[in-house]
Amino acid sequence: MFLHKIDDEVALKLIDHSDAESIFALTNQFRDYLREWLSWVDNTKQLSDTRSYIEGCLKGYAAQTSLTTVILVEETIVGVAGFNEINWSNKTVQIGYWLGKEYQGRGIMTKVAQALTTYAFEVIRMNKVEIRAAAGNSKSRSIPERLDFKKEGCIRQAEWLYDHFVDHVVYGKLKEERRDTHNK
Repeated sequence: MFLHKIDDEVALKLIDHSDAESIFALTNQFRDYLREWLSWVDNTKQLSDTRSYIEGCLKGYAAQTSLTTVILVEETIVGVAGFNEINWSNKTVQIGYWLGKEYQGRGIMTKVAQALTTYAFEVIRMNKVEIRAAAGNSKSRSIPERLDFKKEGCIRQAEWLYDHFVDHVVYGKLKEERRDTHNK
């Protein structure tokens, strides 16, 4: 099982079936808040939807095409983060994340993104880490900016978000640039 302790407070743990109730409750608690930028919220209506999501995450992990973890703060699930896509041929990963509203503004997601970036470069030997965020999502975009990722461009109308398209800003960090985040 994957478990990565970031510091005395924050850890990442491979998502598991036993996490379903906590993740679903967190989604329900912050449904309106999460819905602003996450297209899957309306499709997560009952616990079985979260269970199906977890099953897909575990299949992706077994196939080595993704890594989905729960974010633990003092052993409480506060969000989800990981590699939405692992491309072994091109040696790239895409980090994705979300956090319950009441846990934001404490530096948790910056620590998580930094830890995932370091893991990608040093453990699974990737060459590039990407983070994509909706152009209007300043909170999500601040994470890669804080970690000195390079803004690589904008994908126009990249995602249908309920009733409109949103552009995605793409950030990247190369292995040769890793010292920028490793020592922060």
